[in-house]
Amino acid sequence: MLELVPVTLAEANAFVEQKHRHHGKTAGHKFSVAVGDTETGEIVGVAIVGRPVSRFLDDGWTLEVNRLCTDGTKNACSMLYAAAWRAARAMGYKKLVTYILDSENGTSLKAAGWKCIGQAGGLRWTGKRRPQVDLCPAQMKIRWEVSTGE
Repeated sequence: MLELVPVTLAEANAFVEQKHRHHGKTAGHKFSVAVGDTETGEIVGVAIVGRPVSRFLDDGWTLEVNRLCTDGTKNACSMLYAAAWRAARAMGYKKLVTYILDSENGTSLKAAGWKCIGQAGGLRWTGKRRPQVDLCPAQMKIRWEVSTGE
């Protein structure tokens, strides 16, 4: 059985650093949530939610799941996406977005009631502040969102 567990940003980032396939920790967050295995007491996944990376989406009403990471436990991803939306909505936010690689299928997002918006961005960061070395795979990203419908 899985259950939601409170988690600090430091704890969530430590889990991400240890388990995420292609991303590291985040600098900040609005909130984080974890999923634990009730039998073992171990954390099996985390979601870190913060302000949108895109300045065009950073309207004060929108948050982004900046990191979602699990150890592969069944249903942990969809449980985290659903919990993140419930928490964001309870805080007064109207929309929650996230991005996945185009090689990922989005099954957990579909299961949590999110909608695929389509391709977003490019293969790499551009502009003056882009990192010297790619921080994530050079693949197209797919944007997903859930909203109150307003």
